Amino acid sequence: MLPTMLQVKDLHAYYGRAHILQGVSLEAQAGEVVALLGRNGAGKSTALKAIMGLVPPARGEVSFEGKRIERLPPYRIARLGLGYVPEERRIFTDLTVMENLEVGRQAGRGAAPVWTEDRLFALFPNLAGMRDRPGGRMSGGEQQMLTIARTLMGNPRCVLLDEPSEGLAPIIVEQMAQSIRTLKGEGLSVLLCEQNLHFSQAVADRAYIIEKGQIRFGGTMAELASDASLREQYLSV
Repeated sequence: MLPTMLQVKDLHAYYGRAHILQGVSLEAQAGEVVALLGRNGAGKSTALKAIMGLVPPARGEVSFEGKRIERLPPYRIARLGLGYVPEERRIFTDLTVMENLEVGRQAGRGAAPVWTEDRLFALFPNLAGMRDRPGGRMSGGEQQMLTIARTLMGNPRCVLLDEPSEGLAPIIVEQMAQSIRTLKGEGLSVLLCEQNLHFSQAVADRAYIIEKGQIRFGGTMAELASDASLREQYLSV
């Protein structure tokens, strides 16, 4: 049994008076890719933000490598080795690819793989030919790759990915899937929020379905793939 990298228990979070997360529990083991699936507004992105400390949890527990983190500020959570790739990408548009990567640099830590610019350009070959290009002059897919690469410069043990395939061309989506499989091979844990079931099936070992801030399913991707009524109830548009 692989060690548990990330564990969330009974997590509640609010936006103002709106009770968005209502007792979310999930976990990811070392070297495992876990998909958090659900429709728009189901609470997927809020769950990642609450884990990362960007939305302060009202109650519940978040443990990373056995350490409670739900009361820590986001910068301290990041320094522990939990990486976060936001849906909005948020690259520095005036900085070049190399400068964006430098912003994310942290020292190596423990058993986490150490990422260098050359290793990242091997992972994302599209970026290799645009080292001096400003982030604002890149396509959406290239910006998504850069955002992930910048997060990896922090040498995380676990990465939270928010909608990594959204709005990308099919060929870029396939490259993204291959990159996530590579990260898994490096021993990283990945928790990704997705609406794209096909993409999730290509990369994830297990899945959770969230609906109205509550977990409605947790199991293997094979179990989800074999249950058409479950997919129809919670994932169909």
